[in-house]
Amino acid sequence: MPDADVSPFPEPLVAIVFDLDGTLVLSHHDFGRMWGEAIRVAEKHGVFPGRLSATQPIARIMDQARTELEAQNVPEGTIFRMEAEVHALVDRIELEALPGTISRPHAARLLAALAGRGYRLAILTRSCEAFCRGALFQTGLLDYFPNLRSRSAPGPAKPSPEALLLLLTEMEVPAARALFVGDHALDAECATRARVTFAGVLPDPTEPSDMTAEKFRAAGAVATATDLADLGRLLRVLPEPAMARPA
Repeated sequence: MPDADVSPFPEPLVAIVFDLDGTLVLSHHDFGRMWGEAIRVAEKHGVFPGRLSATQPIARIMDQARTELEAQNVPEGTIFRMEAEVHALVDRIELEALPGTISRPHAARLLAALAGRGYRLAILTRSCEAFCRGALFQTGLLDYFPNLRSRSAPGPAKPSPEALLLLLTEMEVPAARALFVGDHALDAECATRARVTFAGVLPDPTEPSDMTAEKFRAAGAVATATDLADLGRLLRVLPEPAMARPA
């Protein structure tokens, strides 16, 4: 356990950017269907069968699909149509999960405490804009986030470091004064490439994931919390759990 008197974060932080799905909300997207549809569309537009892996995140699948098509000198217009079709399909699958989306335990408590301390809060997500705003509204968290950047925003998307840096520019926050929080290796990659401090939150027990504290540390995280209440304790905005009294 880290020393309770030593903060793992650079001081003073002024802004905290959160990933959305898996970090603040739990939606249980049908990722297998997303991956399958992305590969089907990519192959329809010319990617050779068997070149894309359904075990990778959508971001990796799409990057590889673009690389494969560029290597074949496929016109940019064809690649753009492929990407647009995949995004539309993924958007639809995401929105199907919206009715069952819930907040992750302690999310509202943590955000209220951070807002009460004056932190500027934002969302950086690979979800589409409609799902992002719908999930935040449905879970009662939307008012905490005047700034958010989704996959639907113009320009690069996470895990590109530019996506995070553009968001921080909009917030008028220097990268050195921000913290990015997420539950996936892509979140850590985005933050470290942008030279923004990163903290990992271990996946909720209901989420299929192999992320561990060791993997977050290897990816560049300065700290890893077991859940959002633990993150609040690391940030010193939530109290330590009460010690059980001896019988």
